[in-house]
Amino acid sequence: MSTAQDMSGQAYWKANIRLVTIHLIVWAFVSYFCGILLRPMLSGIPIGGTDLGFWFAQQGSMFIFIAQIFIYAAQMNKLDRRFDVHED
Repeated sequence: MSTAQDMSGQAYWKANIRLVTIHLIVWAFVSYFCGILLRPMLSGIPIGGTDLGFWFAQQGSMFIFIAQIFIYAAQMNKLDRRFDVHED
């Protein structure tokens, strides 16, 4: 027999796993596809004195990963508040 708290816990973890999955997809797309597979296609687009494919492979993916950390933290704080499991 499940209680309302169990259902809330399941909904919280489902939302958490969904959020992690989205961030992993973005991570894989930026690092693998933009930095490796799509590099020849992106080579004609100039950015920062080099082409976009090289920029993704060398610097862009790191900038996006750092941005993802802050975005994920903000999204998790919002999720924690929504399910009333926040730390404040």
